Order: sequence, then structure tokens, then C-alpha cells
Amino acid sequence: MEEKKTLPPIEPPATEQAVEQAIEAILFAAGYPMRYDKLAEVLGLSVKDVKSIVKKMESHFREEETRHGIQLLTYPTTCQLTTKEEYAPYIREALGIRRGGNLSASSMEVLAVVAYNQPVTRSFIDLVRGVDSSYAVGSLLDKELIRADGRLDAPGRPMLYVTTDKFLRVFGINSLEELPETEALSVAAAQSSEEESKTEEEKALAESENTPLNDYTEAVDSADTDVIYENAADAPIAETSTDT
Repeated sequence: MEEKKTLPPIEPPATEQAVEQAIEAILFAAGYPMRYDKLAEVLGLSVKDVKSIVKKMESHFREEETRHGIQLLTYPTTCQLTTKEEYAPYIREALGIRRGGNLSASSMEVLAVVAYNQPVTRSFIDLVRGVDSSYAVGSLLDKELIRADGRLDAPGRPMLYVTTDKFLRVFGINSLEELPETEALSVAAAQSSEEESKTEEEKALAESENTPLNDYTEAVDSADTDVIYENAADAPIAETSTDT
């Protein structure tokens, strides 16, 4: 049986500059987020040291922003080299990439609700939007822009949803703190939160208090009532019967 050949151990970079160059080369070749612990293992450093070096590299990219068509994005557990958004049309044209895969308006609404109020349940999302959001939530889960993050400690134990690191990468931000402020969504979310917090007993009580005692309405023929006449003169005159 042929024995597997073992590769000799890799010598760690000798200087900090060499470490930066190695990290840049790894991120460029990967094209996807790399974990700090993996970089630390390869480079023979601690995770803390790798994070510190990557942060320094990020500041260099920011200082020389006008000189680069790429940017270094950092996240709690990963980092990635990506192209800048303004050069996307040139990249698509050069690589023959068809434009597509954009999120629908409903998916964007759901994503906004989750991003600004996470963790949230699907019923909370439905309350904010006023419509069923099951399809949009499923689509965002498939695209890995949101993920399940445990269950709410409430009857039925509904699933809680949060955004992912991929969400940050797609929108070109490093953390949720960089999201633009939006008062309208906060107000809608607050109102929905109040509505969701009501118990079924409170809702039933409120409905009973607002319902009049004489709430009886005589049934009518829907064929007549469904017709709307633009001119009152066109409406048929109801026949009356007289007893002789």
C-alpha cells in the first residue's frame, strides 16, 4: 500500500508586513469570507493577533480608498476582500454576467423588518407588513440573508430570525450599527410589538366592549347589494305590497 506523502510544515511569515501580504493573498484567492481562527492556524498566530492585523489592513484600505477597486470587509468572526459596488457594471460586462437575482419588494420589506428589529418572529413581521410573509421569509432563508436563531419563550415557541454575515456583505456594511436610521420602521415596529404583546383575553375583552348589544342585521340579497349605481335615479325602486 502506497503511503500518503505528508507536506512539510509551512514556515510562518517572518515580519508583520509579510503576514499582511499573506492574508491579502489568501483573501484574494478565496473570494469568500475567511474565519480568523483559520487564518491564525495557517499563519501560526493567535486569533487576537490576526484580528489586530486585519483591522490595521482595513484602515489602510480606507486611507487609500481612491487607489483601489476592492475593499476589505471585517465581521465578528470572518473577513473578506470584495469589489466595490460602483464597479459592478464593468465586472458584469467583462465577465459576461447577466444581471439578475435582485430581491423583490416584499423580500426587501421583510429583510428591513428583521434587520432593524432582530431577533423577530414571523408573526411580528406579518404584523408590521400587514400581510402574510411566509414566502418572503423562506426566500431569504434560502438566500442565507437571514437565519433561524432559537425560539421565543412563548406559547407555540415561534422561531426567531436574525440577519447573517452574508446580509452585511451584500449591503457592503461591517455591522448593523452602520444601517441608516429609519423612524417610520421603528414606529411601525413599536405599534406591532404592542399589538403582539396583547393576550387573547385582552383582545376578546376589547372586542366585547366595542360590540353593541343590538348587533343584529337582517340578511339581504347579496345580488342586489353588490350593485353600485353611479346615478341614484338608475337604482330600481323597491316594490311594496299593499293588502287590500
